[in-house]
Amino acid sequence: MANKKTTFIQWLEYIPLRVLAGIVGYCPMKFNMWTAKWLGRGYFRTSSRRRELAIANIQSSFPHFSEAESANLAKKSMEHMFQLFVAEGIKMPSLITPKTHQKHITFTGLEKVAERLNQNKPTIFITGHCGNWELLGYALSVLGYPIAAVARPLDNALLNDWVLGVREKYGLQIVTKWGGVPILQELIEQNTSIGFIADQNAGGRGIQVPFFGRLASTYKSIGLLAMRYNIPIVAVHAKRVSTSLEYEVSITDFIEPSQWEAQLDPLYYITARYTKAIEQMIRNAPEQYLWLHRRWKTRPKFELEGKPMPKKLTKQLESLPWMTENELKNLASATI
Repeated sequence: MANKKTTFIQWLEYIPLRVLAGIVGYCPMKFNMWTAKWLGRGYFRTSSRRRELAIANIQSSFPHFSEAESANLAKKSMEHMFQLFVAEGIKMPSLITPKTHQKHITFTGLEKVAERLNQNKPTIFITGHCGNWELLGYALSVLGYPIAAVARPLDNALLNDWVLGVREKYGLQIVTKWGGVPILQELIEQNTSIGFIADQNAGGRGIQVPFFGRLASTYKSIGLLAMRYNIPIVAVHAKRVSTSLEYEVSITDFIEPSQWEAQLDPLYYITARYTKAIEQMIRNAPEQYLWLHRRWKTRPKFELEGKPMPKKLTKQLESLPWMTENELKNLASATI
């Protein structure tokens, strides 16, 4: 009976969303963006828990913001979220194709990346929940490059299959987060590039690196893959530049093996550096970041126990070339 109920619920969710997708697909893009904006504004007003979480994250990240400024940024972030999911996510496959991508995407400063891809050399791409994080892998697949992206499967199998069909339309391969490392290793050995959304909370096993003045648990797997296969990590930002489906895709950082080999702790350096790049992306367009997700959920053990920062972590932080004495002091005293 439980399985039948689960199937029934899945169809109950799936059918209305497919109907909505049909309506969105039929309507003009500008109308969809306007409607999605107002849906996001309504969500901001009615979802008090999400609103308060987003505002708290913004206030902690931008201490100089007033309460009104933080609330306004949270509202714009939710408007962007609905525009991304409701309007752009549905229209993207029909608008961005091998023949039409130039109308919607401007690539800036990607010469080094293009050179690697044209030489069939694998690259690790990372981005955060900023701009259109789905666009990077999709755009590279539209251009004909072999690319795989790591993603969490949706709980609804019907919706998951539908979304996968959209994502994989031009050859993008989706690898599930759960147990995907062996698959990623095999793909890299086949000269396939890999894309990660790299600003998710990594739990108790992650590395604590600076992110907006606070330590944030971050996955080790990206750095370990880069070190094992001696391949660069490229931080790429897809930023919306108009009220329609128009984006600028640019490189925020290009981390090469030669830059981490001489570091005191290469894995810590890599993880901290690409996290710093994601922070730069967000600062460039903070209204396009998903402020309502719990990036700082897992706290360091020393912080929970009210103890001083461990010497090992202090040394790791001090070894970062961009770390200042004032920033280190703030990290040691910062709490959520």
